Amino acid sequence: MPKKKKIMVVDDEENLLILIRDLLDSKGFDVVTAGNGREALEIIENEKPDLLLLDIMMPGMKGTDVAKKIRETPKTRKTKIVFLTILKSKEINYRTLKKLMILDYITKPFDNNDLIRRIEWAVSR
Repeated sequence: MPKKKKIMVVDDEENLLILIRDLLDSKGFDVVTAGNGREALEIIENEKPDLLLLDIMMPGMKGTDVAKKIRETPKTRKTKIVFLTILKSKEINYRTLKKLMILDYITKPFDNNDLIRRIEWAVSR
């Protein structure tokens, strides 16, 4: 039996964390959550997720700062990252996405089926 893919979801909105966790759990993923960027950085080295679903706009430490730290750390450098954001496409800096090796960005609110499809695509990369 293949090992479950582990997804780490980082968002400061607890209701959204619960929704995404339950959705991914129902699709057979192993889900780890963090409520902010600092917590995510503490957890990521031990959990070694197959994919990080990371909110960009969080108080304290923005998702882009979390992604930079992940890319600077040898143990986590190759972690796959998908941004989750309320930003509209015209507000997103594509150079930053490329520089941080972000696979995709998903805008909130999202369609559950689209979210699952894009996460499955990202973990298979």
